[in-house]
Amino acid sequence: MPVVGVIGGGQLARMMIPAAVGLGIEIRVLAEAPDASARLAATAVGDYRDEATVLAFARECDVITFDHEHVPQTVLRTLVAAGAAVHPGPDALLYAQDKLMMRERLSQLGVPQPDWARVESADDIATFLADHGGRAVVKTPRGGYDGKGVRVIDDAAQVADWLADGPLLAEELVAFERELAQLIARRPSGDAQLWPLVETVQRGGVCAEVIAPAPQTTDAQQRAAAEIATSIAHGLGVTGVLAVELFAATDGRILVNELAMRPHNSGHVTIDGSVTSQFEQHLRAVLDWPLGDTSMLAPWGVMINVFGSLPDETIAAALGHQPTAKVHAYGKGPRAGRKAGHVTVIGTELDDVVYRARAAASHFDA
Repeated sequence: MPVVGVIGGGQLARMMIPAAVGLGIEIRVLAEAPDASARLAATAVGDYRDEATVLAFARECDVITFDHEHVPQTVLRTLVAAGAAVHPGPDALLYAQDKLMMRERLSQLGVPQPDWARVESADDIATFLADHGGRAVVKTPRGGYDGKGVRVIDDAAQVADWLADGPLLAEELVAFERELAQLIARRPSGDAQLWPLVETVQRGGVCAEVIAPAPQTTDAQQRAAAEIATSIAHGLGVTGVLAVELFAATDGRILVNELAMRPHNSGHVTIDGSVTSQFEQHLRAVLDWPLGDTSMLAPWGVMINVFGSLPDETIAAALGHQPTAKVHAYGKGPRAGRKAGHVTVIGTELDDVVYRARAAASHFDA
């Protein structure tokens, strides 16, 4: 029985557990705290930034993978030097950890993305603003997610505090019709499989809903998204699941927004909506096992995130009201704005699927 070690004890690690059980894989988790979301498989608790802690954990595993991309490069390279199989590896993860390096590498690959620049001073930002209609998106190169580390500005003074810490990424403020996501899984041997392109709906910088497949999408847009994700997966040497977040711009461009080298929120709909979920596929990929069919089980699937908390009695009420809905709770303590779980519904008519998913999720509204 192969042993897969997951660094990070969040909900992504938690959702790998049922997939691992189904495949006969032993899964072990290095969690940050005893009450982590993935505590069901937390065989160790410790600091993922500590080399000795991570090395000790890895010695008991055949393959190491991740719940997040925050493990330092020094730790990742120490693992590889010690002979551990690490997927995705440090050379790929580098581009999910540093947005400036990501933009530079994607430019080399010829992948379509917003106009961007490395900015190191107020003058650099002022020049970028002048060249892009007076407004821009500025991001911290490291650490941002779910809207954190991102500001829309019209004056360099609005990121003066960030400039004090080093270079920033300035990007064109893209006028977009909607946001999309293309998931792909790639094995170390190079085989890759794509899921259908999905639409993501953001609220407050955080993903709120996902519709699969993305409605009213042209063949050209689907081909563009597939080519972009395939080019990135092979060009960066990604192993495991890669999520490519995209803008469908009003001028017709499909542009790369962000990358995630792990299972991703936009792929949660695959748990109930696809022949092979992103979590099962990720495990297959990091073990270099044959990849599964990514076809959808119904014409439409809708996933809605739930924030704050999922009390047992409320889950029961939601299931009673919408018996076709699937509720996934992350086992987290209640906290305003925190992703606590999600609801998924699949079916044949999009309007009906959206209605039923929202009706089930409405039981959890704060």
